[in-house]
Amino acid sequence: MKILITGGAGFIGSHIADLLIENNFDIAIVDDLSTGKLENVNPEAKFYRCDIRDRGELLRIIETEKPQIVIHNAAQLSVRNSVEDPVNDAEINIIGGLNLLEACRKIKVEKIIFASSGGVVYGEQQYFPADEKHPTRPISPYGVAKLSFEKYLYYYQYIFGIKYIALRYANIYGPRQDPFGEAGVVAIFSKKLLNGNQPIINGDGLQTRDYVFVEDAARANLFAIQNKITGELNIGTGKETNVNDIFNMLREASGNPDVKEVHGPVKEGEQKRSMLSYEKASSILGWKPQIKIREGLFKTFNWFKENSN
Repeated sequence: MKILITGGAGFIGSHIADLLIENNFDIAIVDDLSTGKLENVNPEAKFYRCDIRDRGELLRIIETEKPQIVIHNAAQLSVRNSVEDPVNDAEINIIGGLNLLEACRKIKVEKIIFASSGGVVYGEQQYFPADEKHPTRPISPYGVAKLSFEKYLYYYQYIFGIKYIALRYANIYGPRQDPFGEAGVVAIFSKKLLNGNQPIINGDGLQTRDYVFVEDAARANLFAIQNKITGELNIGTGKETNVNDIFNMLREASGNPDVKEVHGPVKEGEQKRSMLSYEKASSILGWKPQIKIREGLFKTFNWFKENSN
């Protein structure tokens, strides 16, 4: 089976490509390398450098490859940048996505698997953990774009018969995550600890997230390919971990107990708590997280250590 992955040179996309190639899928990757890295691309995958905003080139690639399934991971990834420039965010995450959908419609792609985000489409949670019935009230242009594209997926399924699954990821972390820009706290802290720099915890450090190891997220895509279900699915652990605990576990992984726990100013607008229920993914896909947070953090830190150059 031919599968095309947009954003396949990126953090999550490259792990998905690796897993699918291990399972004997024929993989093509589209990535503009704005945040993805060529070294992340599996040598057994066919690679195209293309911006999804380039409608003509994207259509040419889709027509050439004729994938049965498209996994859409290409995106403008920064919440902060979406607030500063919502137009650019929409051009990539909505218009770029529509370019992809139109190309998929023209060659009659069977299914699209979309990297959505439970961390942003629900907004400030009313209850914990959030299931897929939780109200969707995004509080950033990035979240609005993710939710908007889910609605477009429903439209293209209803009108054109293109099946879809929107995987609403919690906070994904692990090897290959970019420790620069608006990266996850795990990557940022790991890099700082390895470089001998002091990690700074925003505010009291009690803000929580639901952390999912990237290999577990990749496995959800494999299960989504193999299942006929359509609609939205949370990919989380149903557990909260605060930033202080993340710091302390990474400090332990570094083997340097003398690094102090230093707190800085509160990050304005930062969500206080986030946690997703994976009950639906478990009952329908048979998916559940396998890597516990401490094990995943140690694996991630050791990867950064081995790839510190």
